[in-house]
Amino acid sequence: MTKKQHFLEEHNKLSPLHLQATLSLLTQFKAEKNSLFKDDNWSIDRLRRPFILWFTSLASGKNIKK
Repeated sequence: MTKKQHFLEEHNKLSPLHLQATLSLLTQFKAEKNSLFKDDNWSIDRLRRPFILWFTSLASGKNIKK
């Protein structure tokens, strides 16, 4: 399991259905918020809150690529 897959599983376990992530969304998040990442570290403690804030901002008009 990659670090991204682990983040995906942990995040989805803790999240309601409307905040469920996909690998594609995580890839898009990393591309847009690359400054949050050191190497390929997907720390659930460090990245989950920024991911949720980014993800909920998509609903306000951006196109979500699932």
